[in-house]
Amino acid sequence: MNDQIIALLAKKNLLDQKTVGIVKDLLARGKTLEQATVGARYVSDVDYARAKAEVLGLPFVDLAEWQMPPETMQLLPQETIETYHVLPLGLDGNSLVVAPLDTQDLRASQALEFLASGRGFKLRLVVAPQGQIRKLLKLGAGVGAEVETALAQVAEKKVKKGEEEGLEKEVAGLQEVIKGAPVARMLTTVMRNAVDQNASDIHIEPFGGESRIRYRVDGVLRTVLTLPQTVHPALIARVKVLANLKLDETRVPQDGRITQAFGGRKIDFRISSLPVVDNEKVVMRILDTSVGAPTLENLGYRPEHVAIVKDEIRKAHGLFLVTGPTGSGKSTTLFACLNMLNSEGVNISTLEDPVEYFIPGVNQSQIRPEIGYTFASGLRSLLRQDPNVIMVGEIRDKETGELGIHAALTGHLILSTLHTNDVFGLVPRMIDMGVEPFLLAATLNVGVAQRLARKVCQNCKEPETVDPKTLATITAELSNIPKRYFKEGQDPAKPVFSHGKGCNRCNNSGYIGRVAVAEIFMFTATAQRLVQEGFPLAKVQEEAKRQEMLSLREDALLKALDGLTTVAEVLRLSQETQEDEGAKEGKK
Repeated sequence: MNDQIIALLAKKNLLDQKTVGIVKDLLARGKTLEQATVGARYVSDVDYARAKAEVLGLPFVDLAEWQMPPETMQLLPQETIETYHVLPLGLDGNSLVVAPLDTQDLRASQALEFLASGRGFKLRLVVAPQGQIRKLLKLGAGVGAEVETALAQVAEKKVKKGEEEGLEKEVAGLQEVIKGAPVARMLTTVMRNAVDQNASDIHIEPFGGESRIRYRVDGVLRTVLTLPQTVHPALIARVKVLANLKLDETRVPQDGRITQAFGGRKIDFRISSLPVVDNEKVVMRILDTSVGAPTLENLGYRPEHVAIVKDEIRKAHGLFLVTGPTGSGKSTTLFACLNMLNSEGVNISTLEDPVEYFIPGVNQSQIRPEIGYTFASGLRSLLRQDPNVIMVGEIRDKETGELGIHAALTGHLILSTLHTNDVFGLVPRMIDMGVEPFLLAATLNVGVAQRLARKVCQNCKEPETVDPKTLATITAELSNIPKRYFKEGQDPAKPVFSHGKGCNRCNNSGYIGRVAVAEIFMFTATAQRLVQEGFPLAKVQEEAKRQEMLSLREDALLKALDGLTTVAEVLRLSQETQEDEGAKEGKK
């Protein structure tokens, strides 16, 4: 069936010949067809489901706008829905219409046939996009109901901490609690729902007299659950057990990793525990390794920026650096670049912590500082692997920086990331590490600074009224942007902006997903001379103006003008930069 679906997708021009080869390679490596196509972002969830329905000879149903009636979930037992991952859609005459997550699950089909016939109905299966089914199943059951059930059982097993209890007795009690199904099920529910909601992080932390669980979705934290404080130690202990951390060590931070499978997707959770007052906090970074790296266009890079990046990464040697705060999508941008370079004639190697995306044909290596395998030691080894292109996850110290520069000087293209506030901070940061300015001048090709802005929900998008004072400021800024960056019909003197009013699809937030906002500075001959002169900011800004470089704020404003993000997001992203500039002025 996989071959038939691939052939149909190719026939519909949804997969080209090269992509078909990549998809088959992913299948050979153990990925499912959905992971290899939808997960790798070669085909949309809807197009894949349509093709699958056509091959199976089943009706296709798009549930994007479907509002689930409350009584629908009562058509099947809750246990059946959870066990077989099926979504009841309603009754059509004498037929019970059901959308299974896996249409080829024979066990589920037999169980559903039995249940339907026992109630006097015929079973009718339909195919719907899996992402939509997962979302609706989450809405039908919800995280709260399942956790409430588990809490009731935990209450009978909770550990009571007396003032004179020793550490050994406390740990023994925790081990007894976490062996129980309720706490295990509670954590699994929290993790699964975070994946379903496309969260990037889970925070489990003490908050007042409670244990608070927050998800970071589209860059913003929001509380999804509060639990009794008595459950917190057992929940943290369960995370530690799964991540192979020391259960009795609560005085120092610990790092670990958990791998779980949810809905056929292999998900890695990077675990970090931190001692806080009288307790511990855990943050779980969510990484879906089955998802392929997106293109720069998918990330939201404008055509002018894509053209610059393509030119720069085609250079035989030099440094390509991306900067920005944690969680700004730096690694994703580098992987989009590696995808463009990936071909049979190029040897690409990476050093990562952790490996976030899988790219066939790229030699990806996970660093392990605990055994001495660091970015610096790994880079030394990679230079003996006859590489053309090397991606180093992050330049953290002088040793890694100097090794990267020497590799660039000896004919290698080095892609890496740094933590600075803007693109002009790259040179001072590298010099502060101890790298010689003349070496930087000889190797730097381009610097990219990046942020992620939340995207307006297209389902509830509507025109936005901006207050006159803000609008006047924005209009003045737009007038200074070179005309070549505006789309046909856009008038910078009369800007029109949008926002999301809130709907079910975006959980009433007005936003779904994020779009990259970037500024790109090319290290031309003039810029290289400025590096050797100490990188004086006034002269550097003159060179940036000559290059017609867009600042982060200007790129964000243009994306707001395009209806991709909102004025509120532009102001939020600009706030950090304005504070940094104010601090610099204060020092002067």
